[in-house]
Amino acid sequence: MPSFRSSARRLAHHACHAGLFLLPLSDAALAEPPGLAADLPEVRVSASAGGSGYLAVDAAGATRTDTPLREVPQSVRVVTSELIDDLGATRLADTVDYVSGIARLNDFGGTWDNYAIRGFSSTEMGYLVNGFPGSRGYNPMRDAATVERFEFLKGPAAALYGSSEPGGTINIVTKKPRFTAATAAEVSVGTLGFRRATIDTTGPLGKTLAYRLNVMAEDSASRSPLIDGHKYLVAPALTWAPDDRTLLQYEGEFMRLRTPLDRGLVNVDGRLTLPRDRYLQEPSDPNLHLFSDTHQLTLERQLSAAWRTRIGASYKESGFEGYAAEFGSLLADRRTLTRRNSWRTLPSRDTSVRAEAEGNFHAAGLGHRMLLGIEASRLFMGMDIAYSSLAANAYAIDIYEPVYGQAKPAVLPGISTRENQRNLGAYLQDEVSIDERWKLLAGVRFDNYQQSVDNLLTAASTRQSQSAVSPRIGLTWLPTPQLSAYLSFGKSFRPNSGVDEAGNAFDPQYARSIEAGLKWQSRDERLGATLALFDIRKHNVLTRSPANPNFNIATGQAASRGLEFDAFGNLDQHWRISGSFSLVNARVTEDNTIAPGTRLSNIPRISASLLAIREDAMPKFGGRYGIGTGIVYVGNRSGNASDTYSLPAYATVKLVTYWQIDRRTRLFLDIHNVFDKTYYPASWGNLAVVPGLGRQFVAGLRHRF
Repeated sequence: MPSFRSSARRLAHHACHAGLFLLPLSDAALAEPPGLAADLPEVRVSASAGGSGYLAVDAAGATRTDTPLREVPQSVRVVTSELIDDLGATRLADTVDYVSGIARLNDFGGTWDNYAIRGFSSTEMGYLVNGFPGSRGYNPMRDAATVERFEFLKGPAAALYGSSEPGGTINIVTKKPRFTAATAAEVSVGTLGFRRATIDTTGPLGKTLAYRLNVMAEDSASRSPLIDGHKYLVAPALTWAPDDRTLLQYEGEFMRLRTPLDRGLVNVDGRLTLPRDRYLQEPSDPNLHLFSDTHQLTLERQLSAAWRTRIGASYKESGFEGYAAEFGSLLADRRTLTRRNSWRTLPSRDTSVRAEAEGNFHAAGLGHRMLLGIEASRLFMGMDIAYSSLAANAYAIDIYEPVYGQAKPAVLPGISTRENQRNLGAYLQDEVSIDERWKLLAGVRFDNYQQSVDNLLTAASTRQSQSAVSPRIGLTWLPTPQLSAYLSFGKSFRPNSGVDEAGNAFDPQYARSIEAGLKWQSRDERLGATLALFDIRKHNVLTRSPANPNFNIATGQAASRGLEFDAFGNLDQHWRISGSFSLVNARVTEDNTIAPGTRLSNIPRISASLLAIREDAMPKFGGRYGIGTGIVYVGNRSGNASDTYSLPAYATVKLVTYWQIDRRTRLFLDIHNVFDKTYYPASWGNLAVVPGLGRQFVAGLRHRF
């Protein structure tokens, strides 16, 4: 692990303490908060900022152009910075419940982000960062300190981004340097062990150079006093604009996280009876060490009034290592849980380079916005895991009366692999303006993919090379300036790892998606809504070979169809809302071991959410106050792949309150899980279930200067 770990922690603490020390001096610095718009009108920065409040009128990741969202034949939900603030979100994980069609999956003991979009897991390309892969390899959970907005892009993304799941992906747009000086500091404390401090500062370093620096330190909330977690983040960024046609940007992000691998609780023959603070691993085990170092460099150049180019590169090194007690199985007495001691180190390196050109022109009486691009990437993932034996139940624990501190069994090598992936892709997209009311989008991407996996314990190696073509086409009708309707079709692919009984590489998974929807936004662009219907079919899912159960074959199939609705924005000068509703039917349609019709695990048929906040002038004390509530409902879900047990439906309520004392200072108090509901957001396999946090109070101060 890089030696930067300790320096990042010290820098985060010192910077946060320095920011808090400067708070009393800030009143003299600025009479009111400065505008944060960069003074570069001729060059479009990727972080679009159209719309107001909870409503965004464009999204950088949807088409990689500045096409208004109402013209895009795709469901896109943008969680804006205002909504992130109102939710009190400190992570991507705090926002997903308020977006339709998103379900929580096994988060690998609280160490990474893992969600399903429209029924399908999106781990490998689960999210992008400024359009580059952000979640390949092994990564800590995504923090919100550097985030301007989360863009939830529904449906296949392969026509622009290559290998991915058909349900969709998430594009994270980070905060960019600005040419007007501004600084914000925030400190918050809460129950369940939560403490957090952040600093966000930006400004000019001359006429053509601007900087931004985000620093964060946090002690994370936990479900048990036996668990603690600590994370630190430093994110520097620079923007250089030597003229009004050129923009060069560098962004770095360095995160360190120390946390246990918390597998949660266990179900006993489908029953969930253990208290949520029960810890079934070893409190004496040191926390895992996770890290993620990211560098991004992009150059944008306006060639003419009609054409511009963008060249970019991203490099990310990440991984984690440490010891953990892993679950085995419940013995016949249904109270003794076998465990094994384990150690793992999982390094990864991800490099991507992209070049693209965007042009606007007329041909054959039609308007065209053309995007052409090429992309090359390399991904390395290592996996070394050592386990102790489950024999003799030497490390077992009583789930009802746990006794900690047992002698740790010795571990022996169990897995040692090195995987390398290479991909070369080229894509073309044409957005055709037929007239003011009809818009056509057509795109295609060609990918060549190579993968090698070397097993260092057995000396076995597998190699595969695959090619894929991923098209998409969509038509949008705009009968009025406020309303649009669309129909779209797209395909996606994702390589399957491993080989069959004959030693041949599996064919990739393929999927096709059909989507239709309506979009509406008010004349003042303050309120909007989206309705979407979708049908996704996925083929070549790995399933057990009927001829030899020790091998798989690529013949499985799954399907997901459903309805999504989102509404968001300002109802009037006092009320703002964000609501969602999903109806998703995601099931296995063909498999050799799982019955057709079986629900895909962890996917609720029905889910819904509502956040409503009222803001008004504060009587007597001055400033403005806000008060609101957030409600999340998640329906019953299958607990495992064969649907032999279920996770019960649940509803949670949060309370949001704040006092905006003046333009610069806000005090806030949030109460999460107001009624202290016991609930289970996700499960892992046949045994482990993930409990949610109990009631939590969080109070804080935010100051801008």
